[in-house]
Amino acid sequence: MYILCSDLEGVFVPEVWVNVADKTGIEELRRTTRDEPDYNLLMRSRMKILDQHGLKLHDIQEVIAQIEPLPGANEFIGWVKERTQLIVVSDTFIQFAEPLMRQLGRPTLFCHTLVMDETNRIIDYTLRQPDPKRKTVEAIQGLNYKVIAMGDSYNDISMLKQADIGILFRPPQNVISDYPEFPVVTDYLALKMILSSYL
Repeated sequence: MYILCSDLEGVFVPEVWVNVADKTGIEELRRTTRDEPDYNLLMRSRMKILDQHGLKLHDIQEVIAQIEPLPGANEFIGWVKERTQLIVVSDTFIQFAEPLMRQLGRPTLFCHTLVMDETNRIIDYTLRQPDPKRKTVEAIQGLNYKVIAMGDSYNDISMLKQADIGILFRPPQNVISDYPEFPVVTDYLALKMILSSYL
């Protein structure tokens, strides 16, 4: 039996930080894991930018509250759930994810946690574990399941490599160029066609 492990942002919902950048006008926040392979470097940069502009957790949560799933995402998730288990494996944070997961019908989510001070300022973050996406797939395989993994960014690559089947979904050209070994899918219908062979 196959279980599907999927990224969240760029697959089921728009990129949170791009939306924050659009709302605040801070162009530097448009950088995501599609651009920067080093997640820790990216997050440290984001926290520094938030500090420089006096932005706190509630400012980001206000933006997230306005984000809706990508067109077709909920229908696709329903289609998957009729066939197998879906686990969303994301580098987002539990403090960001609640309104997004509610709209998606609450699939299982593995993600990280933010650390705030008494003024609601983001001062740190706690990763669930090092290389969490790959280790999630590895753990599921240890239970004698096969795993199909899909994502769109550099931080998904170790998960795709560990999975029995890895798929890039709507990735940018730089990720496609760097990892040509993975099939590229650009819409949910084509994704269903591939997954139908396994689910």
